[in-house]
Amino acid sequence: QVQVVESGGGLVQPGGSLRLSCAASGNISSIYAMGWYRQAPGKERERVAGISSGGSTDYAGSLKGRFTISRDNAKNTVYLQMNSLQPEDTAVYYCSAGYSVGPRYLEVWGQGTLVTVSS
Repeated sequence: QVQVVESGGGLVQPGGSLRLSCAASGNISSIYAMGWYRQAPGKERERVAGISSGGSTDYAGSLKGRFTISRDNAKNTVYLQMNSLQPEDTAVYYCSAGYSVGPRYLEVWGQGTLVTVSS
């Protein structure tokens, strides 16, 4: 089994930066990819960025250049650096991890961390 826990959300002013963390635990070696998603009030959850076990990254087109996903293998942690934040970035940010158990591919989600961009 794999578990993920997000942290780092909070209140930030427009134009500011924030770094979210996602700590994974459990059977780390079974993880093949991790990602960040967000859900704004009244909207559907959307993918923000992802990183594979090989280090390949992908981003939602509209966020590329402002958001950066990275990982620290020694800490089993994935980060989301968010710059030039705008009120429309306000959302609950979720971390997910895709992992394998035998022939099965599963996904686990964290509880989310709230990011509020407001003056």
